[in-house]
Amino acid sequence: MSKLRQGGMTVAELLVAMTVGLGVLLGAGSLFVWAGRAAAAQMETAALDDAGRYALEAIARAVRQAGAIDWEAGMPPPDAPAALSGLDARSLERSGFALDDSVDDAVHGSDVLAVRFPGSGPPPAGDGASLDCAGFGAHRMQEGWSIFYVGRNAQGEAELRCKYRGAGAWSADAVIGAVDGFQVLYGLDADDDGTPERYVTASTLNTLDAGLVLAGAGAAERAAELRRRTHWKKIASVRVALLLHGPASSLASARNVVHELFGPGYGALAGDGDAGVRLLEAELAGSEAPRYRKVFGTTIALPARIR
Repeated sequence: MSKLRQGGMTVAELLVAMTVGLGVLLGAGSLFVWAGRAAAAQMETAALDDAGRYALEAIARAVRQAGAIDWEAGMPPPDAPAALSGLDARSLERSGFALDDSVDDAVHGSDVLAVRFPGSGPPPAGDGASLDCAGFGAHRMQEGWSIFYVGRNAQGEAELRCKYRGAGAWSADAVIGAVDGFQVLYGLDADDDGTPERYVTASTLNTLDAGLVLAGAGAAERAAELRRRTHWKKIASVRVALLLHGPASSLASARNVVHELFGPGYGALAGDGDAGVRLLEAELAGSEAPRYRKVFGTTIALPARIR
């Protein structure tokens, strides 16, 4: 049998050695690729957690401003508009006034949450004590707004947006991306004891308002009476939930996951009456691979003086 002079190996032994070497290289390469993908997925998941926490903090900070008071101007009159308002399963136009021009093109039944608050300090930018969700100041002669809703960008990707009133017009900027759902519930404190008896949707509050018997000879007087008695002034707390997506999941069972934004108890109770609180992974993923998704939620207590 022939020998290789330098190594003293037969051709067959050399082929075996080369095969083993190639196998080791392929294995090392596969391990390197897997490790790279795992690291990228871990970074994407960490970024998802950061985005969720940031969004909740931005929303909570804005909602707490509903209780702000310009002490130089004094307490708002009883018939002042409610500091909180919202819409169920709606989206907004960037440039429309506040909640006007809402559209039904809601991303997976996402809601709209609006906070209005008094400005402070002199024009044009105020004293920095009253800031909207975009970080712009509102002065004493104007009312500040922070409105959160979900819309799609030019690439068709859903993002949580902050809508605000700029110096010359209304506009909206993205807060975070990778959003699959945004839901809001309001803690109704009907007996004014500071504790909500139940959490309801914006539509429920509007229905309760529609059932009020209003006093007043004309439309203007009845509108003022509604502003005094509206159930939107009986909100003791606000619950918000966000569903965000991260990297693709390799688990075969991931397609069967049901994402309960307010937990399975509320999802089963609400049924189909509150769109977007129960989202199926199979429907979210469609023909693509399922993704890692996570629900972020918080409850924000409100000061009694906003009611």
